[in-house]
Amino acid sequence: MNGVELALKAEARLGEGPTWDPVGARLLWVDILASRVHWYDPAGGGESVMATGQHVGAAKPRAAGGVVVNLRDGVGLYDADGAFRWLHHDPVPGRRANDAAVDAAGTLWAGTMRYDEAPGGGTLRRVGPDGAVVPVLDDVTVSNGTDWSPDGSLMYYVDSPTRRVDVFDVDRDTGLVRGRRPFAVVEEEAGLPDGLTVDAEGCVWVALWDGAAVRRYTPRGDLDRVVEVPVRRPTACAFGGPSLTDLYITSASAGLDARELAERPLSGSLLVVPGAGQGMPDVPFGG
Repeated sequence: MNGVELALKAEARLGEGPTWDPVGARLLWVDILASRVHWYDPAGGGESVMATGQHVGAAKPRAAGGVVVNLRDGVGLYDADGAFRWLHHDPVPGRRANDAAVDAAGTLWAGTMRYDEAPGGGTLRRVGPDGAVVPVLDDVTVSNGTDWSPDGSLMYYVDSPTRRVDVFDVDRDTGLVRGRRPFAVVEEEAGLPDGLTVDAEGCVWVALWDGAAVRRYTPRGDLDRVVEVPVRRPTACAFGGPSLTDLYITSASAGLDARELAERPLSGSLLVVPGAGQGMPDVPFGG
């Protein structure tokens, strides 16, 4: 496997949620605390940015064009021309959106958390293209990485302070989940599990906040690979590129002092590991 490279020099406060958009052949990601959605073109090296007006936890491509966004006050839709409308408006004082993922049916699994990270203050909800909301978890602290096994029978999920990647069984009739259990535990000195992605072999890649690394776990939950990165706070990872073989990694600069930023000047940048493995295509949101 090749080493880590700089894809895009950036100073994101809280870069998150990388997702490959095959239609535009671009990587979609967000800077949560800067309220920005970013598109990065690896072929030309260019970037475009859209302001959302409030903190944005995730942005995912839509089948109809544009993006679905997990915002502080709910889930919204941007059309390709930039027009915005709420799909599910649910403002809660002191709470914001965090990571999100789209399942095989094209529905959004949207996480939330308290700004003060109060235990149990966050949620995980399933939001359909029609705006229908199904609560999934109501006792979450920092809702984070979510993804599914290649055959769709399992869902992996991170509530960061638990230091675990958990796994659920997926009900094939409803798409909902049950049977939550630990899949992998991250030891304290290794950082906190954050965003994750599942590759075509069913292995789980998870970014380690404050751990300066991304780990790969086999479908059995065994630690298989560690990719050290030149940032203290990698936040999430996803496969992209024309063949979905390049692992993109977002990172954060928030909370780091001047000394650490000087020592790790790529903090907040978008990184890439060419030829890291084989990813799976992301399903666009159905609305």
